[in-house]
Amino acid sequence: MGIKSYKPTTPTLRYKQISTKEEVTAEKPYKPLTVGIKRSSGRDNQGHISSRRRGGGHKKRYRIIDFKRKSNVPCTIETIEYDPNRSAFIALVKYANGSRAYILAPHGIKVGEKLASGTGAEYKVGNTMPLKDIPLNAQIHNIELKPGHGGQLARSAGVSAELVAKDEKYCQVRLPSGEVRLILSVCLATVGQLSNVDHNNEVSGSAGRSRWLGIRPSVRGVVMNPIDHPLGGGEGRTSGGRHPCSPWGKNSKGKKTRNNKRTDKMIVRHRQKKRS
Repeated sequence: MGIKSYKPTTPTLRYKQISTKEEVTAEKPYKPLTVGIKRSSGRDNQGHISSRRRGGGHKKRYRIIDFKRKSNVPCTIETIEYDPNRSAFIALVKYANGSRAYILAPHGIKVGEKLASGTGAEYKVGNTMPLKDIPLNAQIHNIELKPGHGGQLARSAGVSAELVAKDEKYCQVRLPSGEVRLILSVCLATVGQLSNVDHNNEVSGSAGRSRWLGIRPSVRGVVMNPIDHPLGGGEGRTSGGRHPCSPWGKNSKGKKTRNNKRTDKMIVRHRQKKRS
């Protein structure tokens, strides 16, 4: 896994750094495990823009990912592929019963390796097992919050969580954000770190590449006219003169975003240090 840079023959290439995708072994997806997805381009059911700065982008198909993993059915890795819908790579596996599925590819796995899941599985990168069977301080990803619901936590490129403590009913897991959370010990998790670890080191280098990803330009409020934004207007360059806000006057910094008292008791340590 590495990062490729270019000779600065153009302004676009001067800072461009992209992944070499050395791990990827197949260019085309396994078609039976793909479905078409309809793009909303940031618009609601009336066609009005409800999410700014989104639209366009390359056409793509969704790869159906198996976040649950079949218990006690061994599988073999057939290919490692790029997925345009997520930052991590995915792996096509063939189960012993003949069925195929896509899983999130852990870092370091190779084509031909055999994986297992469920109670009694060997402690090995790529295997899925209950938290109670995983040793302390192990790196894990694709962690369930509810038994049998499928992995929901730590699923993006290069991330991993850490199992820091265990008791009879709950395990304490340190998430990539720094939050320490209680999770039922019977919930499943996959051993290892996720693939594409250099994803955060990539530099797009060009506006066009952002448009391929469906990201439209973002215009700052302070450079708009007063009729378009509360921060707009003024003679010469100004910093706005008021707290950052949306075009509709709603403050955009400092507001707490968490509002789920039901699960507050499951958080041992909040990701904000001042609340630890």
